Amino acid sequence: MSTTGTRADGTVPFRATLGRSVGLFSAFRREQTDPAFFYGALARDTVAQLRSYTPLDGRLVVDVGGGPGYFADALREAGARCLCVDADAHEMRLHGRDADLHAVQGSALDLPLHDGSVDVCFSSNVLEHVPDRTRMADEMVRVTRPGGLVYLSYTLWLSPWGGHETSPWHYLGGTYAAERFARKHGRRPKNDFGRSMYAAHAKEMIRWARGRGDVTAVDVRPRYLPDWMRPIVHVPFLREVVTWNLLLVLRKH
Repeated sequence: MSTTGTRADGTVPFRATLGRSVGLFSAFRREQTDPAFFYGALARDTVAQLRSYTPLDGRLVVDVGGGPGYFADALREAGARCLCVDADAHEMRLHGRDADLHAVQGSALDLPLHDGSVDVCFSSNVLEHVPDRTRMADEMVRVTRPGGLVYLSYTLWLSPWGGHETSPWHYLGGTYAAERFARKHGRRPKNDFGRSMYAAHAKEMIRWARGRGDVTAVDVRPRYLPDWMRPIVHVPFLREVVTWNLLLVLRKH
């Protein structure tokens, strides 16, 4: 990957423009029909964003809930050494992909890694799928070395896509939305409320980050929205709907 424009500290500037947001949401429309296109585009965008917070060349990155490894591919292209951790062996082979050779099966709630063993602990759209969100976040901080970075991004429950494939019916309740999906399609949704998906809110995790004395918030922002939308995360309730996907970037002391 080009290092053109690299700062003195090894990071690379990144601009979250309106055009970028439009492009991401357009790609999202192809998630079901062309997952390789969508997840590949999202992974490249995410790694470009991550490089604005920390250099990646030679860094050890753990991808928590990495699934089939699209993010791992992009991270390695940027020069990082990447280890995937996922609790579901089936997820590691989604979309016909082979399981990553540099992956281990393990829970995000009890990461199979030593304290302070990685440079970057990364997770994209996994937090809403665990029943104990602060425990997962605690684990991500635990395995990150002092001076290292935590990149934690997740979909907010009250956002338009909060119910995933059961949206927008999740606004009438997660259980109702899942049961409606089951009646219509003859099967339970993959993202089944109370089983494989939970109500994740911005307030909970922002409060968690502020309450920890061993991390500093580098950035708290809507992951997919333009830079000028960043202040929305400070507006209670409105942020739960408009932010869509919340990104917490934390530096460990």
